[in-house]
Amino acid sequence: MGKRKRESAAAAKEASKNIAFAKLNNCPTSPRKMRLVADQVRGEEVNKALAILKFSPKEASRKLEKLLMSAISNWQAKNEEADVEKASLFVKEIKVDGGKMLKRLRPAPQGRAHRIRKRSNHVTLVLGANNLEN
Repeated sequence: MGKRKRESAAAAKEASKNIAFAKLNNCPTSPRKMRLVADQVRGEEVNKALAILKFSPKEASRKLEKLLMSAISNWQAKNEEADVEKASLFVKEIKVDGGKMLKRLRPAPQGRAHRIRKRSNHVTLVLGANNLEN
């Protein structure tokens, strides 16, 4: 391995210590409904984001709350010696993409049929740390 490649790999490894992510695949909620909740927590600190998700009446907020807790535990596993409160974690990026769609037919009058599309989504949540004090 060359010197330049080794240095860039070391820099990438050091930068990845400040972030952690979690993914939720094939969540049976439409992406539009999930994006409404995801937009509320984008850029917020972790404690505030957890409070927003806990007291939101939407069903998607329960799934995002669980995903956020998973991302926090992933960050703790990566940075065992660091404290979560001192690191001041925040939601750096949250992305909701469309997943696979279940296609069904519903009978309609006069021998016709209407299509029903049951949508799902994929959510990627990335946490960032403002200051990492060991």
